[in-house]
Amino acid sequence: MTLSAVPPHAPDHARSAPGDATRAPGHAPEPGRVTAPVLDVVVPVHNEEIDLEPCVERLHGYLTAEFPYRFRITIADNASTDSTADVARRLAGSLPGVSAVHLPEKGRGRALKHVWTRSDATVLAYLDVDLSTDLGALLPLVAPLISGHSDLAIGSRLARGSRVVRGPKREFISRGYNLILRGTLAARFSDAQCGFKAVRSDVAARLLPMVEDTGWFFDTEMLVLAERAGLRIHEVPVDWVDDPDSRVDIVATAMADLRGIARLVRGLGTGRLPLAALREQLGRDPLPVAGVPAGLTGQLLRFAAVGVTSTLAYLVLFAVLRTGVGPQWANLAALLITAVANTAANRKVTFRVRGPGGAWRQQAQGLVVFAVGLGLTSGSLAVLHALTEPPTGLELTVLVAANLIATGVRFLLMRNWVFGVARNGNEHNPRNGMNSVTHG
Repeated sequence: MTLSAVPPHAPDHARSAPGDATRAPGHAPEPGRVTAPVLDVVVPVHNEEIDLEPCVERLHGYLTAEFPYRFRITIADNASTDSTADVARRLAGSLPGVSAVHLPEKGRGRALKHVWTRSDATVLAYLDVDLSTDLGALLPLVAPLISGHSDLAIGSRLARGSRVVRGPKREFISRGYNLILRGTLAARFSDAQCGFKAVRSDVAARLLPMVEDTGWFFDTEMLVLAERAGLRIHEVPVDWVDDPDSRVDIVATAMADLRGIARLVRGLGTGRLPLAALREQLGRDPLPVAGVPAGLTGQLLRFAAVGVTSTLAYLVLFAVLRTGVGPQWANLAALLITAVANTAANRKVTFRVRGPGGAWRQQAQGLVVFAVGLGLTSGSLAVLHALTEPPTGLELTVLVAANLIATGVRFLLMRNWVFGVARNGNEHNPRNGMNSVTHG
């Protein structure tokens, strides 16, 4: 329910929208013309009757003086029980370009999702009410989104060039949390929880319906999904001073974050999340290279990583089994075991197939590919033993050479036959019940 909503007009020295060549920044819009703001900054609050007014007044003054486009400030009150709603209503009535929204349920993520999905602005941002992040980083945060260069932007307290003042406890928690994200979800962004983020509205319209969390994990979930979908995340180093009066329950927040991480790991592992469709709609294709099919470079790198791991496992198994059986049986057992694991790894890592559909067929086809590799490696061993009685070291050398040849054949067969990437394009249609295959 909206407490008070002021029409999206800027102050008297309102800014022009990007791309409007008929007016220079600082000129007012034409009379009667309704222009959506370029930026909508959301301030989510819960029981912030003391800090809200100075925060919004300071933010409004900064945007009025420094921001070169039309803006709106939206106060998103989520289930406050003090006089926060009254303060928000008063600010919306006294400051042009400020509006207030009240939600009956608590949750920062819920408040952001509610406002962002209904906003008519080009770029959607939010910042914490304590203004721990210096406002001088706001324009660098949103500029790459306004220009279309990036899809999301985050302020980072861990990026080089950031200046951060906070206690050792919060420093340890922040760095530990980001290490957990890197270890469990392979996240590459540096700071998930800094309350200073922005997203393009067209990206938010497709991304936010997939974000389930309504609390503090909202940020992390949004960033992980965006990164997995191939979106570009811009990071801005910030000056950040810890708020000593913060009422965030660190233990409860940490437990909720760990539950959120576990849920995301399950969702990504089972293929429940439709990231392929999101990547098709919003993801950035790799730069084209003449004569190289789209996605081939990334697939080759991932295939090589899986291949190195499989080869090491194969050699260890062969050396262990060779002590008890002949070389042909040792080669057969080691190759069979690693072939099954190799197909499963390439299915998930190299060609990024999600969901159980077609897994058994692909494993059967993988065994055919295994037979080709067996023929090459066993044939090389047969030729070697026909010529001499080689030591184990020479056997391993010949097998490595044979595996290099078999690897090239295996990649071509997997790409063109087992997973059908070249035949089917960038991805199978998930609406037809097929697995999604994305290029990296």
